[in-house]
Amino acid sequence: MKLLIIDGSNLLCQMFFGIPARIVGKHGGLIHGTLGFVGAFIKIIKMNAPTHVAVLFDGEHENLRCEISEEYKANRPGFEDTPEEENPFSQLPDIYSALDFMGVCHTEIYDVEVDDVIASYAFTYGENMRIVISSFDSDFFQLINNNVSVLRYRGNKTSICDEDFLHNKFGVLPSQYADFKSLTGDTADNIRGADKVGPKTAAALINQFGSLKAVIDGADEITKPSIRESIKQNTERLKTNYRLIKLDNTAPIPFGINKLLYTYNGARTVEILERIGIR
Repeated sequence: MKLLIIDGSNLLCQMFFGIPARIVGKHGGLIHGTLGFVGAFIKIIKMNAPTHVAVLFDGEHENLRCEISEEYKANRPGFEDTPEEENPFSQLPDIYSALDFMGVCHTEIYDVEVDDVIASYAFTYGENMRIVISSFDSDFFQLINNNVSVLRYRGNKTSICDEDFLHNKFGVLPSQYADFKSLTGDTADNIRGADKVGPKTAAALINQFGSLKAVIDGADEITKPSIRESIKQNTERLKTNYRLIKLDNTAPIPFGINKLLYTYNGARTVEILERIGIR
């Protein structure tokens, strides 16, 4: 068995902003985001041959992580007053219609972030089945294990991120990734790391001490003065970063595993495109 979980909002934005042409459907509305999303979805399905599929979207709601840090994702643009032609989420109704037609379980997530729900799926089912998480959000790297991998869709350049990928790229284990990222920060989420601590230094600290907590507790043992002082001066920020980044198993899941059973029917692809409104 294999569960494919697609971070829907992530894939939609990738397709919407990655397609330079603004494609108009036969009904006069823009469909490039929808067309890109459905095309990518079908290719991801073919690449992975899953037995179970879920597509999850972030709903509009207050982000609880902003209560931990008001800076969290403060750099993200809002789309409330954005013209329809520049708003990827204006095409969500068509995407939902296409997913319904294909028989794919999908929903918007409220109260928590999609990351939290995907993490709950990984913790709940990851011991008994393979799970592929399709997203460019690097927070999911902390969920990687023998059964859980992260897919970064780039057409023919799509990559599968597993334990070897993570160790070769960052020099840390998946179980250490939240600690590592707390030290380096994350510009995508407007999380500032410790000054003077880049990826190589962060990996060296994690490998020396084992965890972020051990780095903070053992700061006096850090030999380089500038790094030692940076860890000491940024202790509270690092602890906050960890709370923002670390994923757990507390978010409720919207669908039980049996609800997510899926069989792709390639013969219906043409009809799907007709429903989208392609000329």
